[in-house]
Amino acid sequence: MPRILSIDYGKKRTGLAWTDPLQIIATGLDTLPTPQLRDWLAKTIGQEEIEAILVGYPTRMDGSDSHVTEEVRELIHHISTKFPQIDVHKWDERFTSKLAMDALIQSGISKKKRREKGRIDQMSAVLMLQEYLQGRG
Repeated sequence: MPRILSIDYGKKRTGLAWTDPLQIIATGLDTLPTPQLRDWLAKTIGQEEIEAILVGYPTRMDGSDSHVTEEVRELIHHISTKFPQIDVHKWDERFTSKLAMDALIQSGISKKKRREKGRIDQMSAVLMLQEYLQGRG
């Protein structure tokens, strides 16, 4: 069975998570420099069976665009055009960074390791994907 990939896009870093092949568990995959994302997607989609991609969609509390929303729209368009066989879903990512930090604290990860911003980005991608999976029932 194919996996579902989750992307927490940021200007500098992008957090990635995906499901197991049975689409039951969301697992942190990687955090990479955002300029490497498109090449990483091409390579990974060429090697793994991906059914859908969940992309964190950044908006402000009032629903207006954030400083990175247009870049995320361009990424979604790129994925939809380059990989038309893959469903792309926008996901409201508000509060995921706060929830990710809370989850890291609860897991007992040291303060020093929590400061590594890539951990938060990756955990944000995991949390979005877990919420998506729970919503599917």
